[in-house]
Formats: sequence, structure tokens, C-alpha cells
Amino acid sequence: MTTQSSIPVFVLDDAVLLPGGVARLEVAGEVSLREGSQVLVALSSEETDLGVHAIASLGTVRSIIEGGVIVSVGGRARILELDESEPLPFAQASELPVQTAAGTEIEALMHEARRLAGEIFQLLPGMPAEALQHLTSLREPGAFADLLAHAVPAEPAEKQKVLEALEPTERLRLVVTMLARRRETLKVAQDIEGQVQKSVGKAEREHILRRKLQAIQHELGEGEEAEQDTLAEQLKALTLPEDIRKTVDKEMARLAKLPESSPERSVSRNWLQAIAELPWGTLSEDDLDVENARKVLDADHRGLAKVKKRVLQFLAVRKLRGDLRGPILVLVGPPGVGKTSLGQSVARAMGRKFVRVSLGGVRDEAEIRGHRRTYVGAMPGRIAQALKRAGTNNPVVMLDEIDKVGQSAMGDPSAALLEVLDPEQNHAFVDHYLEVPLDLSRVLFIATANDLSTVPPALRDRMEILEIPSYTLDEKADIARTHLWNKQLEAHGLAKDSVTLSAEAMARVVSGHTREAGVRGLEKRLAEICRALAVEQAVEPTGEQSKGSLQKRVVSADEIETFLGPDRFEDEAREDGSMPGIAAGLAWTPVGGEVLYIETLRMPGTGKLILSGQLGEVMQESARAALSYVQANASTLGVPAKPLEGIDVHVHVPAGGTPKDGPSAGVTLFTALVSLLSDVPVRSDTAMTGEATLRGRVLPVGGIKEKVLAAHRLGMKRIILPRACAKDLRDVPEETRNALEIVLVDRMEEVLAAALVKPAAQLRVAA
Repeated sequence: MTTQSSIPVFVLDDAVLLPGGVARLEVAGEVSLREGSQVLVALSSEETDLGVHAIASLGTVRSIIEGGVIVSVGGRARILELDESEPLPFAQASELPVQTAAGTEIEALMHEARRLAGEIFQLLPGMPAEALQHLTSLREPGAFADLLAHAVPAEPAEKQKVLEALEPTERLRLVVTMLARRRETLKVAQDIEGQVQKSVGKAEREHILRRKLQAIQHELGEGEEAEQDTLAEQLKALTLPEDIRKTVDKEMARLAKLPESSPERSVSRNWLQAIAELPWGTLSEDDLDVENARKVLDADHRGLAKVKKRVLQFLAVRKLRGDLRGPILVLVGPPGVGKTSLGQSVARAMGRKFVRVSLGGVRDEAEIRGHRRTYVGAMPGRIAQALKRAGTNNPVVMLDEIDKVGQSAMGDPSAALLEVLDPEQNHAFVDHYLEVPLDLSRVLFIATANDLSTVPPALRDRMEILEIPSYTLDEKADIARTHLWNKQLEAHGLAKDSVTLSAEAMARVVSGHTREAGVRGLEKRLAEICRALAVEQAVEPTGEQSKGSLQKRVVSADEIETFLGPDRFEDEAREDGSMPGIAAGLAWTPVGGEVLYIETLRMPGTGKLILSGQLGEVMQESARAALSYVQANASTLGVPAKPLEGIDVHVHVPAGGTPKDGPSAGVTLFTALVSLLSDVPVRSDTAMTGEATLRGRVLPVGGIKEKVLAAHRLGMKRIILPRACAKDLRDVPEETRNALEIVLVDRMEEVLAAALVKPAAQLRVAA
């Protein structure tokens, strides 16, 4: 592996696996791993942006067992990016090469390491002699150091240093130091063992383990009393409200009176530790420079005028008033349009810490409110933990995927979020574990969602909705040039500005190889090009080229097919315009708008209406209503007086595996039926949307911006919309509006006049 995307990562809190080692790793949930799959094993870290140490172990799944996998480690890798997901995060990583070394110093270090290992193995009971023989038989210094460090017990931090030491000489020095320290610890423990055994009488044998523990703690100066004193000092230094200070002092006094054997001691101490780790009274200073915030937002994101305007308004009011309760913003849009990264930009513009809380799949109310201190393993909820990670009382907290919160027998997490997101209540939010009020009024909450229809109305009412629409082709190309391309060059080891895509090449990638609402698929295509360029450089290097760069390489449009293959999408995705009975409708989905073709067919029969394509109840009713209107107004629509006499009509919406519902297809169903029964085709460059009534009216529908952008992406030239939706066109980018002919209608006769290639002569259209 040189560079690999989406490789699963096992994050360990208290262990490090080194090359040469084999371990059983547990998986809390279903994960698609198979024998031979590569995985990363990383040590968690709160000091890095990734949340883990960048240098991780690269292993291979040897077998799948119940509840986990057996992994053997064979190398090292550097984590470049980490994508949090459940049950395992995924990373983009680069394998680190194996280095070799030789010389007098290496031989001396290996000799000393063998000697120390022999002494340690004698002090450790139950260590097989074959293990030492295997270790001492190794001749390669790097592998020898890794296997020794894996075999000998040590702190995770020490083993992580060994893992991060890529040069064998440095690695051996660390291992020798670690072995020397471990040998001294074992010798002291052996001496303590002898002292304790001498002082133990027959009546005291039941307390032997506790005495040994006390003796070790005394020897190391790490007894429980010292920890308790340190905790008391931390609590004393906190700026706590008066009522919380009384609660903490009361709990400290209770802890001092609890006997050492009481299980409540650990519960009490853990609670006090949780209180001490929260940022009581710690606030980051807001950067209220509106112009600076405008520059930051414009530099990070193209467009999104509404969202930027709202953030700048918040800063301006905060600057003038001096204090303002944090608003609850929810960014709604398809995947890949930059909702999460926009939250990071807002935090950067305001000078605040940023914390992401993933809510996708959360089904336990205790995940939000915290677990009650009635059982082992209880802990604070995700909101309190977010404040702990931020280290301030006024961070920007991103509540990701709020529309994917579920319900279960463990309660409704969305109900718990009501208190968190209510500005009138969240100044005194009570976590069930902490049982003291937390002030969340200074937190700027930003939620993200793909579809607000799954969010309960009470929760939706507490949030300010900001819609992030689909990107136009020009916007996607601009985002690729200004952000994505340089990011992928760096991720693949290519120097910035060493390779450029010509404007024609970028346009071909955007229009011919992507069709999603966001830019996630576009970024994958650019990564594919960078991988091909990396191979090109690695296979044919020149003496003048520096490592990791290509000399002024310009990729032309003709080369795109070489890198990505033939275009995946045509410029215009239209059906055959010569066949009556086919009409293009516009639909809204949680991942953006799309063009939905409706097909109709007539056949000999008894006047039945046949519907297929997984249509929902509302869409089926729209089809029946459209047919009723056609039958009632046959004389003015140019269809036979008895349109269903001797025939059946079949209405089908392709992509039958996808459920479809909603009233927006009413005018499209009506147009397709009139086209079929009048034998007049629908214009192939026209798409439409709107709800149809039995009286022939066209009612407004939602999602206009996404629908218009979808029609533009697929090469449509004309769009028919309800006249009441004209106000929604203001949200459509001007270049998109100018590229389309938009026909506004009130009645279904107007739809036919605009959609049919040759409308019926007797068709009456209201002026």
C-alpha cells in the first residue's frame, strides 16, 4: 500500500500493536471485513486534530471470529485523513517504508537488548524459553526492536514512541531504555513481594493483594491519597457557581469518609473527575470583526450567500449588544455540499473552538442526557463530552446528521435535544450523570440534515433553517479549481501547482463524470486523476524533476478519457421526443433534485388504469385525478370523446426499485396521458413540476431550486413551473436562470400549450 482510501481503523485507548505482533480486536457492531483485508491500528490522542496518533500500525485480518477479528501487524502507516463513522472510522493513509541499518552501534545495541530481555524473562513468571530463543535469533535490527517492544509489557506511550521511530538505530535505543526501566521495575516489585510475604501472618492472608498494591503505590508515590489530593486541587481551582461548589464540596467530604473497599469510591471519584474536566467559566474570546469573517467565509466556500449573511448578522448584533444567546442554525442540503466544513469555517471566522457531535444512528436518550450513576460504565452525554473536548464554554458545536436520530426502547434522543436546542432552557441543561446544570446558552449550535421531514416538528421549531442547495456545473468547476484539486495533489504526494487541469478538462470531468448535487463524487474523480499522475511520475522520473512533483504538467480535455474512461453521463439525458406518452418531471430527493421520466402506454382492454414503478399513495391519487380530468375535458384537450373505450392505460415510472411519492408529479402525469391519448409527443427539451387538481388548477410545490438545478444539469432547455413558485426562483443562481426558458402556468391547459409539440387546435388557454 502506498496511499489507500477508506481503510478501516481500530482506535485503541490503552494498547499499541507493533509489527510482528498478533492480537484479537473487538468490533462493536457489523463491519464488512474479510480475511486478507488491510486495517490500521492507532492509539487515541486528544492532543491531535485527528483524535489519534498519526503513525499507526498496518495489519492484515487473518481470521474473523465472533465479536472481532484476529489481526497480524506487518508494517507502519501515516494517517492523512480520518473520517469518523460507526462502528469503525475509515482513514486515508500512506504506508511508511521499512528502513535498514548496520554498523558497530547497531550490534552493540542489539547485544544489550538481548541481555536485558534475558533478565526480564527470568523475572517474569510463565514466560516460555522458546520466546526468548525466537527473539535472540532475529538479525534484522528493526524487526528485532519491534518484536521485543511487543513482547515486553510497557506503557502505551512508550510503545507509541517505538512505533514512531522509523530509523532502526533510534528505535533500538528506545527499546533498550524501555527494557532497562522495565527490568528495574520488576526488581523493585520482586523486593516488595519479599517484604510483604515476610510481614504476612496467617490471619492476614485474605488481605495480601491489597497490601501488595499499597506497597507498590507507596514505592511509586502514586497512591490513592495522592490522586485524591490532586483532584481536590483541580476542583478548588475551578470557577464554579455557588450551588455547584456546595455539591462538589459535599461529594468530596463523602469520598473521604467512604471505606477503601467500598465500590462507591470509584463512582464518586469518577464523578468528581468529570466535573473537574469540564471548562467551567472558560470562554474563548470572540473575533467580532465582520469584514474578517466575510473574508474567511468567502475564502472557504463559494456562494452560500444566505448562510454567510446569517453568520455576519450574528456577529454584528453580538458586537453591538455585547451579549447574545447562541442561535440554533440547521444547514439542510444534499450530501457533499459542504455542510460540515461550513461549520468549521464559521468557528474559524469567530475565533471559537469547533467540536463535531455525530448523531447519525443514535437511538438512546442517554447519549444526549448522559447515563445515570446507577451502573458501572455510566458516563456523561455527548453534549457534556463535547464541552470537555472543546475546553471552552462557548464553542461551535456541530450536531451532524440530526435528521438520522432514531427512537428505541431506550427513549427518544430527539426529545432530549429539545432542551439542548431551546434558548429559553439550555442555560440550565442538566446531564443525568453530572446532575448539575450546564450553561449551554453561549454555545453556537449548528446542525446538519439531508431531509428535515424526519425531524419532529417540536425540534424543528427550535431551529433556524438555512438551506444549502445543489451546486451548478460552474460552481462545481470553481470549487474544484480553488479547493479540491490542490487538496488531492497534496494527498497524493504531488507538489502544489505542479499539475493543472485545463478549463476544458475540468469542464469535461464535471459534466461527463459527475451528476450528484454536491462535490464528493467530483473529488473522487480528481483523486483518480492524481493517482494516475502519481504512477506516471513514479514510472518515468527525470533527473530534473524533484521528488513529489511534475514539471508544469497540464492535463488536456483529451487526456480525461485516458484517466477516467469514457464519459459516464451524456450532455443531455433526454428520452426520444418522437414518441407520444413520455414526459419529464422534476422531483426532489434528500440528495438533491432529479429528472424523473413518466412513461405511458395504451393497449386493448376494458378501460383500466395500471400503475407501476413503486408509486406511493399520493402519486397514485395524482394519476387517477389526472385521468379523470382528461376524461371530463376530452373535447377541449384534443383526445377522443371516450378516451378509454376499448383500451387500458399503463403508467410507469422507471427505476422501479426506488419508492416514489408526492404531489409534484401531477402535471407531468396529466401531460403524459394527454400526449398518449392525443398521439402528440411532448417536447424533449422540457421538464415540469406542479400539483394538479380536478378543476384544472396547477398548485405550487417545494424544492424548486433543487429541481431547476437538476434540469439544468441534465441539459433541459425549458421548465414549466406553477406561477405561485415564481418567488422561489430568486434562490436559483442567475446563470442557471438565464440558461433556461422558464414557463409559469396557472392551469393545466397552459401546461399542454407549453409542453406538447403540437397542441390541439381547440385547446383553450386562459389569458
